[in-house]
Amino acid sequence: MTLPIFPDLDGASVFITGGGSGIGAALTDGFMAQGARVAFVQRSDASAFVDEMEARHGTRPLFQACDITDVARLQETIAVAADAHGPVTVLVNNAANDKRHTTAEVDEAFWDWSIAINLKAYFFAAQAVIPGMRAAGGGAIVNFSSISYMMGNTGYPVYTTANSGINGLTRSLAREFGPDRIRVNALAPGWVMTQKQKDLWVTEDGLAAHLDRQCLKDPLEPADIVGGCLFLASSVSKAMTGQALVIDGGVVMTG
Repeated sequence: MTLPIFPDLDGASVFITGGGSGIGAALTDGFMAQGARVAFVQRSDASAFVDEMEARHGTRPLFQACDITDVARLQETIAVAADAHGPVTVLVNNAANDKRHTTAEVDEAFWDWSIAINLKAYFFAAQAVIPGMRAAGGGAIVNFSSISYMMGNTGYPVYTTANSGINGLTRSLAREFGPDRIRVNALAPGWVMTQKQKDLWVTEDGLAAHLDRQCLKDPLEPADIVGGCLFLASSVSKAMTGQALVIDGGVVMTG
């Protein structure tokens, strides 16, 4: 897939949560192809991926190990990224966990864990980058959600609760920080065939049923999500904020 070039992203300081695997890895690759200075976090070791990115782009992304439920650590990694690359002017809140669960089996600990990953970390990452964006004269925050809550899916009610909450957070931050030229938008992918999804949840029948709901019949790949994120991060979308961009092959209809 050939991506468009967004000249204003060349040299931009970009911070991505979960940027070493799945959709996040495709995002890191996509931003680096624009010439951006990318920092990312995830829990697992991403050394091999960093080496791959250096071989491909000639520069290394800044990787820091971080469990994003540790708010102090998350905000520390953002400060390190700002020291290395300049104030973060593009934040991509991508990391999430859609572990399957039923309502009956959820206890308070699981609720807190799921919300911490899928919503709380988004808020505190945004809180950490906003002062630098203000000083820089603006910035862009892209909050990854999902079409799961729009579909009214069962199988992960705490996750869909967080997805819906991300839209509320996005709209409130957009309103509060619009005067600072900080744009905040959500991006809601459909069912993307990451390796994790294939390993844990994709079945032949399940995928066929989902594709039957898509207007476009090709399975979604991580690369399919990158262009939309670059668009939201770039100044070409400078008049767009508080919105939710859906990239799902045409399952849900918005507007």
